[in-house]
Amino acid sequence: MRLTRQTNYAIRILMYCTANNDRLSRIPEIAAAYSVSELFLFKILQPLVENGLVETVRGRHGGVRLGRPAKDITLFDVVRVTEESFAMAECFESDTDCPLVDSCSLNSALREALNAFFEVLGRHTIADLVAARPSMRNLLGIDLLESHAPAA
Repeated sequence: MRLTRQTNYAIRILMYCTANNDRLSRIPEIAAAYSVSELFLFKILQPLVENGLVETVRGRHGGVRLGRPAKDITLFDVVRVTEESFAMAECFESDTDCPLVDSCSLNSALREALNAFFEVLGRHTIADLVAARPSMRNLLGIDLLESHAPAA
């Protein structure tokens, strides 16, 4: 199964927010860290906000932050809200013309594989991904942003 670019960057947004120690993160900073357009990230935010994975804070000093702790957000949670279809073959679609759809071993095997895929994603959290890479703050430029931030 191949995940969409939207899912990939949704996970990256969550990883950035986690690496930023749950402080407010700004979309321009996240876009710069990943070399992607701000408009694309704003589009991805909508399902994340609607499903409580991200919160937005409006205003001049606003931004985004996790909607719940990173240890409580699994990769399956993200995939579930960002992917439109999990059809691995034509027979997964409701409008299939295949006469074997209800008794086909291929359909059964693919469904089992998809469930295994979801089960593995459910075992890994955003916190796990960030903890596995202690230098992530540096790689994303977060430490550099903080060192150049004006004193409050």
